Amino acid sequence: MDIQQLTHISHTRQKIFIIDDSVSNIEFLNLALEKKYHVISTVQGRLAFSIAATELPDLILLDIMMPDSNGYEICSQLKADPRTQNIPIIFVTAKDDEDEEAKGLSIGAIDYIIKPFSLPIVLARVKNHLELKKRGDILTSLASLDGLTGIVNHRSFGHFLEQEWRRTIRNRSYIALILVSIDHFKAYNDHYGHLAGDQCLKQIASTLQNTLMRPADCLARYHGKEFACLLPETNHNGALTTAINLKDSIQELKIPHQTSPTDPYVTLSIGVASTIPVPDSEPSKFIDATKQSMNKAKKNGRNIIKGLEI
Repeated sequence: MDIQQLTHISHTRQKIFIIDDSVSNIEFLNLALEKKYHVISTVQGRLAFSIAATELPDLILLDIMMPDSNGYEICSQLKADPRTQNIPIIFVTAKDDEDEEAKGLSIGAIDYIIKPFSLPIVLARVKNHLELKKRGDILTSLASLDGLTGIVNHRSFGHFLEQEWRRTIRNRSYIALILVSIDHFKAYNDHYGHLAGDQCLKQIASTLQNTLMRPADCLARYHGKEFACLLPETNHNGALTTAINLKDSIQELKIPHQTSPTDPYVTLSIGVASTIPVPDSEPSKFIDATKQSMNKAKKNGRNIIKGLEI
């Protein structure tokens, strides 16, 4: 997540998922909502969770009583999974019963719409809940970003790494990590001043972000002058190629660094590690291996890349 992705949240058409066994109900709601929102639907409750986990809608309109499933069970399943637990759910029901409403709210629904529909009420409630969802998404995104560079911060990167590590174990696939350190950055700050140093960090972060080719790749500010790049589904050769591209992209900027004993322009020392995680393993050793590669790059003259396949 970066500033561009945050802007994307603000301007993207929000998605509504309708789960109802009545085709006429779906058609009625779709006709009312499709002008402003992206609407998807299913009449099969048993498919509701898999569709929601794939599509990740901004709001779900969920019928309680369906022939092949129970809306309460679907709601509980959605709220139990990290991928879908924050999607707001509005129950749509013909039952105007306080006990039923209390039951639905207790398992995670945020509202009830009673059949037969009142179109103005449906539109107003959907609009209000989607606005709240968008504000929550923006606040969550802001909390995950580094205040100076606008890319993912260290804390959020740790959460992302944990999630990808677990997913990679399940898929038995590769994962790679790149750690980047700006060479002689203290000398840069001392010579050009901290305002220039901040500008340098922002320029480097933006360039590294723009160099990455895949949306799944995550760039973060790891420490003061260090950046981390997590590459899911990437083997060692792929990671080394990405590291070369990152290094070259910064050299092409030709940011002057008069006090660097390595080069007259700002350069990077880069460490790379890749692995196929085994069950019950933790990513901490993976991080340590990448740090060792980065430190080896520093000790061997800087402005180079060192890699390790675990």
